[in-house]
Amino acid sequence: MNQDRKLLKRIELLVDVLLTLLAFIIAFTIKKYLTDDAFGGLAANANYIPIFMMITVIWYVILDFLNDEYSYNAKMSGPMLMGVFKGVTISVVILVLCLYILKIKDISRLFIFMFYFLDVAALNLSRWMMRKYISAKRNKDFYKHYVLILGSRATAQDLIQMVASDTETDIKFVGCLDLNRQDVGKTVSCGVRVIGTLDDLRDVLLSQVIDEVLITMPLNEIKNSEWYLSFINTFGITIRIIPNWYIRKFISMQPNAHAFQVDRFLSEPSLILSTIQERRDAMVIKSIMDFFLAILVLILGFPLFIIISCLIRQSSSGPVFFKQIRCGQFGRKFAVYKFRTMVQDATEKLESLAKFNEASSPAFKIKKDPRIIPYIGTFLRKLSLDELPQFINVIRGEMSVVGPRPPMPSEVEKYELWQRRRLSMKPGITGTWQIQPNRNDIPFDRWMNMDLDYIDRWSLWLDRRAHV
Repeated sequence: MNQDRKLLKRIELLVDVLLTLLAFIIAFTIKKYLTDDAFGGLAANANYIPIFMMITVIWYVILDFLNDEYSYNAKMSGPMLMGVFKGVTISVVILVLCLYILKIKDISRLFIFMFYFLDVAALNLSRWMMRKYISAKRNKDFYKHYVLILGSRATAQDLIQMVASDTETDIKFVGCLDLNRQDVGKTVSCGVRVIGTLDDLRDVLLSQVIDEVLITMPLNEIKNSEWYLSFINTFGITIRIIPNWYIRKFISMQPNAHAFQVDRFLSEPSLILSTIQERRDAMVIKSIMDFFLAILVLILGFPLFIIISCLIRQSSSGPVFFKQIRCGQFGRKFAVYKFRTMVQDATEKLESLAKFNEASSPAFKIKKDPRIIPYIGTFLRKLSLDELPQFINVIRGEMSVVGPRPPMPSEVEKYELWQRRRLSMKPGITGTWQIQPNRNDIPFDRWMNMDLDYIDRWSLWLDRRAHV
């Protein structure tokens, strides 16, 4: 967690420095080209490149020192706004002193004031926009962090109350599972109820979106506790154990199978067990790269979108885009977008073609599918151009550029338990399976194993091999 905060702090700091440099460039442009003769123009012998470099260093050092006072995680408030004002003011004062000490003259005071005003506005505006974005996501159930509690006694009650009192958290409790059947239906705290016993664990994990299982009861009270830990990890779901714990048997049986990490659940210490390698810093970088790459592709690919849309319109009646419900991380359902490559009633024709399915799996695959639009549909599928609209899903945070392909809910219902772990990572537009030659000939079990191997060995370097 500390490493995550340090990385996010560095990212915030870099964003602030870049915004500051942008404010400098805008102020330079306004002063030189957009103001009238009385206030316009810049001294011909002034060199602004050293100033540009000084700003980079000064702002990085000062804003780094004061970052905790006005971080992007802080609420929009008077103290936060004052923190930005103080950071920029101190930095400008130091810049002016440096100009004086280094005897850099002919720098317009109006230019410095314009830059100062634009920088304060830019840094505050960026925080306001970030808060709006976070608030919008927090209010949508899709982006909630769903937690199932094992246990309903004092520790569980304290944690539920702690979450209920924190208006900034995205945690949502699905309910509690306890040992005694007679406790089912009872309210634990703040409206969170006991929804079953440990015997119901399998059904809950299969029917609910669960991002994390929080164990608040002593493990020595759970008979065969190591079996339950292994069972939950079969799904790829993170386990968080609130002390006091007893997991020596489980660790000794599978010492290399899982990642173990001591972390904090809000202010409470806990132990995380995950089959996914915990590389949260790299995951943050992956998400940022995905977002900007998706924006770049959609901007540069806009003319191609127009051309493909016209060709589809000419070749087949019906909408240009095809929307279908798919399963994302841990079973979250979302609408995936593609260019339509099949006839308009392709879904209705699927049942009549089921007997021709050539895939020994829940997925449906047949060569020369008669529902595909002639020529343009085949062309788009061959070059995977039909997947381009899914960059919209990437911007929305529902998909990644690289990852396991998002399955349909009907396919997930037929998954074996070990295959459910495939849902433990955000789905992608492309992945290990998609870059294989003759990918449609790969057996389903091998396809699943390839995705699980990708999840287990994931790194930013590995993603490079699968980029579109």
